[in-house]
Amino acid sequence: MKLLIDTHIILWWLAGDDKLSSHARDVIAAAQNTLFVSAASVWELRIKEAIGKVVLPNNFADALADEPFDPLPMTIVHAHAVASLPLHHRDPFDRMLIAQARVEGLKVMTHDAAFKQYDVDHLIV
Repeated sequence: MKLLIDTHIILWWLAGDDKLSSHARDVIAAAQNTLFVSAASVWELRIKEAIGKVVLPNNFADALADEPFDPLPMTIVHAHAVASLPLHHRDPFDRMLIAQARVEGLKVMTHDAAFKQYDVDHLIV
């Protein structure tokens, strides 16, 4: 399975947070799955860190690099794909993840039920 990991799932995984279900942990740990982290998620987290909404480890870039995640850059094609999304969800970072998943043929792993409103393959955990 090819999964795009939503931002909060990344944080929960890195922190070992109990909010992340055992099923989600198993999916992330399964060697046969390919896991992607979007540049949009890193951008969102760095903005939230700068305004004091989240505390990231000092070695956040290294922590991500040590995990079984492949980076997914944002492209112009991804940005244009956002235009075709209905306005079910106004969070620009979530909308970018949805667009990227649709363009790249990925399933989004999230805890956000709003993703169900979109025509995107998703795994709600």
